Amino acid sequence: MVVTRTEQRNDKASGLDERSPADVLRLLHEAQIEAAASVARATDSIAAAALLAAETLAAGGRIAYAAAGSSGLMALADALELPGTYGIAPDRVVILLAGGVESLVRLAGGYEDDVEQAARDIAGAGLGQGDCLIAISASGTTPYAVAAIDEATRRGLKIIAIANNPAVPLFRHADVTITLETPPEIVAGSTRMGAGTAQKIALNLLSTLMAVHLGHVHDGYMVNLVADNEKLRERAALIVSAIAACDIADAKQHLASTDGSVKRAILLAAGAADAKQASHILESNQQRLRPSLSTLKGSLGSR
Repeated sequence: MVVTRTEQRNDKASGLDERSPADVLRLLHEAQIEAAASVARATDSIAAAALLAAETLAAGGRIAYAAAGSSGLMALADALELPGTYGIAPDRVVILLAGGVESLVRLAGGYEDDVEQAARDIAGAGLGQGDCLIAISASGTTPYAVAAIDEATRRGLKIIAIANNPAVPLFRHADVTITLETPPEIVAGSTRMGAGTAQKIALNLLSTLMAVHLGHVHDGYMVNLVADNEKLRERAALIVSAIAACDIADAKQHLASTDGSVKRAILLAAGAADAKQASHILESNQQRLRPSLSTLKGSLGSR
């Protein structure tokens, strides 16, 4: 049996348990930095994956994440942030974890071997043609993740596969493969460390670029956020104020007139007659703010 990089021991870990606490932490930190650096070598693949995910959502499809163990936690963290941060409807994001909700209480390893559950999860979520699956596995051989891809392929989904080893079974049917070649772990096989760090970064990059493609980011501001608490309502007002160059009080008034929609509030502040016109302009520009502002400017100039 060939030992993959994610199972090998890092040579720098020799005598680890005899070293000083400061030395151990230095090695662990350096390994994290090396793992993070591996993402830079995969940016072309991440860009292709982000475009595929954005096209899926823009066409009315759903994106689903499938993973087990530590990779599942990375997937969960990314997926749960999408509705609040970028206003993507919760029913457009599906999270499939080996072991289901129980795995969040006890992260047992046996769940990842349940290939039948993977197929049932894909079927139970009603995923099919027009949807996209993002499968994550550090080793690239996790039975649950591989089986999820097999079932998703049979149902006509587009596939994005992320692994920390090259040329693995997870990549067999993938439309886009993302290889994060992290170094062997300081604690051999503990992929919650370097491999997990790289996965977290890659998923953050993927979903953020996806949101940029969808028009949910404007000049670095999250203009499609769901402001469902006081902190986020203040953030929404600051965003409207910054982009539309209006004061905070006016920004809050425009947000109140648009049921909290940052994009529509910005268009109101920029001169749209009312929320209905702002909505119409956004719809005619596929919900993208920059061309919507240009359209509004052109209409005001023609008066």
